[in-house]
Amino acid sequence: MGVTAHATGDASGVSLDAVADLLVVQDGVVSRAQLLGAGLTKSRVDTLIRRRELVAVLPGAYVNHTGTPTWSQRAWAAVLYAGPAAALHLGSALHLAADHRGVARPDPVGPVHVAVDWTRRVQTRPGLRIHRVRGLAGMVRWNASPPRLRVELAALEVAHRARDDLAAISALADVVGARRTTAEKLRTAAAARTRLRRRSLLLALVEDLDAGTQSVLEHGFLTRVVRPHGLLEPSVRQAPRTGARGREYRDVEYDDLGLAVELDGVTHDTATARADDADRDLDDLASGRVVGRLRYRQVFGTPCRTAAQLAAVFRGRGWEGTASACGPACDLADPT
Repeated sequence: MGVTAHATGDASGVSLDAVADLLVVQDGVVSRAQLLGAGLTKSRVDTLIRRRELVAVLPGAYVNHTGTPTWSQRAWAAVLYAGPAAALHLGSALHLAADHRGVARPDPVGPVHVAVDWTRRVQTRPGLRIHRVRGLAGMVRWNASPPRLRVELAALEVAHRARDDLAAISALADVVGARRTTAEKLRTAAAARTRLRRRSLLLALVEDLDAGTQSVLEHGFLTRVVRPHGLLEPSVRQAPRTGARGREYRDVEYDDLGLAVELDGVTHDTATARADDADRDLDDLASGRVVGRLRYRQVFGTPCRTAAQLAAVFRGRGWEGTASACGPACDLADPT
């Protein structure tokens, strides 16, 4: 990307040595205030900028190369520009460069979102959105790099602003499923909010997450397929079992029917994941257990058809209950 790396000093005495540690912590980004606070004079700072050893990302926030700033560097520049006491907000606060396995995550699309205290006014800039937040000081992980809203608070705010129910559900289910926060922390944070769109839906989701549901698909399966159609509730969710590869989990189990339902999201799209799924399915079949696999289309696109098909499977395995239509257009509605 045409990056020009710069030395930290030369014979002229104009040097970044005084902020070397900051540059490491802040991913190569530093503010004018930090430079002056470290003892560099205004003229020395201006010389570093003129020589392009420092390049402005935002007014008063610089990166130490001439290439395109990474998302992390843009985030640091945004927090330093909006500071003091600014923090990443919304999806910017939730973004991690890699997952728990070290697999890189794609950078967020769109502007960096930064929160400042309600009493302050900070000018917005291209690629930056400023949010004024009441009581910000107690809501932030100030030791994070960069500082950011606590996970449960950022996730709730994302859910509050979500374009639809699915996006709102995803905002909470994703952070609990990734073990970045807990259902209890979400419950406490939601109770403290005076305004929360979809409050009933999100509180119900939190209760399901606390009971073991860890994905949008699992919640949708319960609230769009099972409960509206009077189907049998699962006997166990996220059930641990010892298999050929050690400790394994089944998303949903109906022990009395010898049936398991696996809910396959994007993590099941790799060849390795599909091979592992096939192994588990064979193990279940060998033990007399039937496995059904559902994906987003079955749960969110065609929940009524899915319910009708599952009702037939249930009855074929001994269920004596009766499924019911969720409305006149439901696949379970009486055609007469």
